[in-house]
Parts: sequence; C-alpha cells; structure tokens
Amino acid sequence: MSCLLGSITGIVLGLTGAGGAILAVPLLIFGLHMNMSEAVPVALLAVCLSATVGALIGLKQKKVRYRAAGFIALTGSITAPFGLWSSQQLPHEPLILLFALVLAYVAISMLRKGRQGDYDNQTDVMRHHPSPEIPCMVGNTNGRLIWTWPCARALAMSGALAGFLSGLLGVGGGFVVVPALKKVTYLQMQSILATSLAVIALVSAVGASSAVLLGTMNWSIAAPFAVGALAGMMIGFLLSARFSGPRLQQGFAWMAIFVAIGLVLKLLV
Repeated sequence: MSCLLGSITGIVLGLTGAGGAILAVPLLIFGLHMNMSEAVPVALLAVCLSATVGALIGLKQKKVRYRAAGFIALTGSITAPFGLWSSQQLPHEPLILLFALVLAYVAISMLRKGRQGDYDNQTDVMRHHPSPEIPCMVGNTNGRLIWTWPCARALAMSGALAGFLSGLLGVGGGFVVVPALKKVTYLQMQSILATSLAVIALVSAVGASSAVLLGTMNWSIAAPFAVGALAGMMIGFLLSARFSGPRLQQGFAWMAIFVAIGLVLKLLV
C-alpha cells in the first residue's frame, strides 16, 4: 500500500511539475492513517528522490540554473531543520489546518495563473527590454542571471521560506520557489521548473537527513513509499508529453482543493 501511494505522488509530480509533491502528506494521512509528525519525514524522503530525478533530467537538458538553485537551497537548508523540529513539537490539529490552508492557497494560485505559453512569450520580449523592478536580470549573451544584492536577497528569502515549510509540512517548496522565480527573474518557465526541482531535491535531502538524525524516520513505510514515488516520477514524465499542460494544472488544482477540504473535515469528525 505504501509503495502504491508513493507511485501516485511520483506520477502527479511528474505530470504537474514542482507543486505536485504537496500531495505526499495527504496521501499518507488518508491512506495509512499517519499523523503529521509521522508523515512529514516520509514525504521528505520521497520528494527528495523524485525531485532529484527531475533535476538531473533538467540539468542534462541545460535548463537548470544551478547557481541560483544552489544559493536558494543553501538558505533553505538552514531553515529546513527548524521546520522539521517544529513539526515534531506542534500538535497534530494545527499542523493539519495549516497544511490545508497552504494546499488551498496553492490550488487557487494555479487556477488563477495565466497560460504558460503567454508567460513564455512575454519573457522573450522582456528579456530584451528589462525592467528595473525585476531584481534578477538575465545576460543576453550567456542567459545567466546577473547577480546583485537585490537579486540575492530575493532568492534568499524565497529559499528560507521554502526550506522552513518543507521541514514543517513535508512539502517540496516548489509552490514558493516557482512563483518567486517568476516574479524576480525573466527565466523561461521550463528553466524555472527545472531549477525549482533542483532546489526541492537539495532542501528535501537536508530535511530527510535531519529526520534520520532525530530518529523520526519510519523506514518500514518510507522505503517502499520512496521507491514507489521514484517509479511514479518516471511514469509521470513519460505521460506528460501526451497531455495538455494547462488542463493538467487545472485538474491538479481542483483535486488539491478537495483534498484540503477533506483534511479540514477530518479534523471536525
């Protein structure tokens, strides 16, 4: 059962991109009747392995901005252990409610997001006519980010928030990193998603390692769940080329809304 639930997580992650990892914890709660403190370490391990596969594929395709990913992950790695420690200290009910609110926020943001193609076309135009309001400019000759203090500060803040939420709620943090990169850079969407997966892999690795050191990792569930997620990620990548991106995102968003409602109802029953 754990392996099956992990494969569902991986498939959703492969189909929808960085935000799909947020379903790992609800699957563990509903499917295996775990509480938040038990589910978070298992989810972090599965998310780490799955995101690593996606990041390696993006790196091979030269879509990962590895300097930006490393810097964001560095700040996230500092806050992730604090988030994990907090998840072990806080009561189950407030954590569930917070997770449901985050899940609903992610879903609503995905529903409101414009079409990806429109964003990419705007990116091509704005790269040649940069705005001073964007902290992280891209060099026209090499396509790399131009590092300035406002750029570093914006990326560090997104990394710190993503890392803390990753440890606290067992999520990848892609729902923080992707909007942040869209807001502060003019990178192409494919590059943003690949860079986000690299961040998720690194930050989740720190969170999972912290769980192992704290002795909170349930290996009997975590190992098959992670293997299933890894296999599901590969299946999701293969299937993603056959489905429409915007429709997949909308379908995932509505599913996330129903899951968030289910988590709240579970607290009330």
